[in-house]
Amino acid sequence: MSSDPRTNNGGAGRLLPAVIALACGLVFGLGLIAGGMSEPLKVKAFLDLFGAWDPSLALVMCGAIAVGLPAFAWAARLRRSWCGQSMELPPPRRIDARLLLGGLLFGIGWGLAGFCPGPALVALGSGSLSAALFVAAMLAGMWAHDRWLAPRG
Repeated sequence: MSSDPRTNNGGAGRLLPAVIALACGLVFGLGLIAGGMSEPLKVKAFLDLFGAWDPSLALVMCGAIAVGLPAFAWAARLRRSWCGQSMELPPPRRIDARLLLGGLLFGIGWGLAGFCPGPALVALGSGSLSAALFVAAMLAGMWAHDRWLAPRG
């Protein structure tokens, strides 16, 4: 049995991916809280271009892009993750009506509720009733998509 924890053999090897996923999730969640993304009123103020516009979330998004672009470029060259698991990024897809409609629905939901999925889960953890309603609606929408719209293969 290999002592390298990245080989995913043995107890420590099975635990490492879960520990890394937990750490990444915590950093992501703390970043959402620090950036104000889990506060619906702040999100709505960002989207209110002709009212009391709050541009601070643009800085959060630019920071995420600045971190994400080089990280994805680097990850695209890797065959294995830090844990030794296979890495397969999805291939780029063309822009089609389904993608545009999905983006439109996402944007409308974000504007109306002030939540998108990640920040909603963070706010749900704080006991927010509006986040609970959003997550319930999100899960219902995911179920409806899988039931009626997902491609059958």
